[in-house]
Amino acid sequence: MSFVGNLLYGGYEILLTNEIKDRHVPSHVAIIMDGNRRFAQKHGLAKYYGHFMGADTTEKVLDWSFDLGIRQLTVYAFSTENFARSEEEKNQLFELIGIKFDEICNDKRTHQRRMRVRIIGNTDNLPNSLRSAAKHAEEVTKHYNGVYLNVALAYGGRQELVDATRAMAQKIKNGRLSLRDINEETISRNLYPSSGSVPYVDLIIRTGGDERISNFLPWQANGNECAAYFCAPFWPEFRKIDFLRAIRTYQTREHERQKNTVMRVVKMLSYYGKVEVEDVIRISRRLIAIPKDEVINILHELARHNAVMYKMIKW
Repeated sequence: MSFVGNLLYGGYEILLTNEIKDRHVPSHVAIIMDGNRRFAQKHGLAKYYGHFMGADTTEKVLDWSFDLGIRQLTVYAFSTENFARSEEEKNQLFELIGIKFDEICNDKRTHQRRMRVRIIGNTDNLPNSLRSAAKHAEEVTKHYNGVYLNVALAYGGRQELVDATRAMAQKIKNGRLSLRDINEETISRNLYPSSGSVPYVDLIIRTGGDERISNFLPWQANGNECAAYFCAPFWPEFRKIDFLRAIRTYQTREHERQKNTVMRVVKMLSYYGKVEVEDVIRISRRLIAIPKDEVINILHELARHNAVMYKMIKW
């Protein structure tokens, strides 16, 4: 990239960052890190090199997430479908993931941020060395609650639901759970990991050009109607600007959802006469998690573009 290109990129990154920090950021971002192998192929390199470069990108995204105040980051490190790959590639990938777990344990940022590592997936079929490294990372960070890194390892969304069903069935059999007590919260508690379920996802990012979710967190994502951001760069090429654009996509979608809710509240109250701002704020905040100032901003936005609505509202 030329000097001018670098200058423009840096300026745009700063602009995006400032815009994003002025609005609500997602609490939980989940990433399908696709394109490591295609990146290596594009550059005429071994597949391992693509995974190695991708691991560096994951480390950068951790830093970006922390800087923006994102509390939960879930990364799709190895799916159940990935077991179909060659033994050589799997062994290299398992070794790399194990090394990264060891680095996390020794990285001072882990402890400064009080970052808790949790594994989601059925790890029974993984090598003992990787299972040991993963368990060690969980053990070292188990008392932290500052931010969370959830690593999806030997993970499949359908398998997660099957395992949760089995866990609940076993509890019913043992008398620890009743059929009438099964609800959405009960199911969530029995999902991965066993140390406590992963919260609903606000935003899913997928790199590499494919626009599909690939059996990733179906319960946590679909139940929350989360935003999705698909982009073309292979995972090792993923830049901070790409990440910031994904966050902005979430914020734009969230703002539209909030605006539609406030608009419906205004219309509902208008049936009873003059619309009091305080009533709009009270009802809107009861329906969705939205700050008072944001409701007022949305009301002004709606009034600027709709004269009829402006007249409805008693300011």
